[in-house]
Amino acid sequence: MPGLAECQSLLRLLIARGDPKAIPQAKGAIDQYLNTAPVCARGRGLRVLQRDALDLHAAAVGVQRSFAETVDAYIEGKLAEE
Repeated sequence: MPGLAECQSLLRLLIARGDPKAIPQAKGAIDQYLNTAPVCARGRGLRVLQRDALDLHAAAVGVQRSFAETVDAYIEGKLAEE
């Protein structure tokens, strides 16, 4: 899927850092993925990103966990729009 690997890598990095100031960057990466992915692949790609964020959430603590929750909630909203 176009851009999925790049978006996933960036989200992993941002979640690992856990900097709340980077939340707009995470949302932008998800939006950019959605803008470039074929319509038929968007939902599947979002679920891949969400599963990855949830896996990272399970292993995270503190700000990383909060960041992963924010990413998950944003993806959930985008899935609802699809």
